[in-house]
Amino acid sequence: MDRRNFTKFALSGLAFSFLSDSMGRAAPPTLPQPATPAPVPRVPAAPARPLPRYAALLDRARAALDQHGRAFTLRDRVGIVDFDAPSKDLRMHIVDLVSGQANSYLVSHGRGSDPGHSGWLHSFSNEFNSLASCQGAFRTEMEYVGQHGRSMRLAGLDPQNNNAEARAIVVHGADYVTEDHVAAWGKCGRSEGCFAVAPHIVPQVLGLLGQGRLLYSGKLGAA
Repeated sequence: MDRRNFTKFALSGLAFSFLSDSMGRAAPPTLPQPATPAPVPRVPAAPARPLPRYAALLDRARAALDQHGRAFTLRDRVGIVDFDAPSKDLRMHIVDLVSGQANSYLVSHGRGSDPGHSGWLHSFSNEFNSLASCQGAFRTEMEYVGQHGRSMRLAGLDPQNNNAEARAIVVHGADYVTEDHVAAWGKCGRSEGCFAVAPHIVPQVLGLLGQGRLLYSGKLGAA
């Protein structure tokens, strides 16, 4: 091989060697990086529902359901009369024990429980002729139609109210327990110890209470 061809051959081999070496040392392909997930927005916690004003009295009513369990054929709803509140307030509550929802109404107290007609119940009595409201657990009884129209009898189950049936302590309607009366006088009128409600809501109250349920009345300051 002459010098000219040898040089040409050598240059070609050198170029091939350089090309092969460059290809062998080529950088590996770059792999796609996983996308960074977007931050999940923080959902604020729902505000706690405030306890109703009568919550402690409802606890007493639940305890009375257990104490007098066999006396009640229905335990889905209870009636509560919160005598810590003045008579101008909606202080009778019929509470659904499953959902916690309540319907609230005006209700009277007895003349003997508020001799000065202040609008506040000051004392309870289970005595005959006291004309006072009594406290404790009552079982709702049969409806009847009397001098106040459609009404419901009550049986007192505690020593503080066991004269209720004999004293004719009932649920009935009265014009002195209407919204108009409260707007004019700033308070309800007084009964003779009965749980008087506005005449136009008697069907609703008696329908929700029904026969065989608990009606509980009291004050947190009273035993």
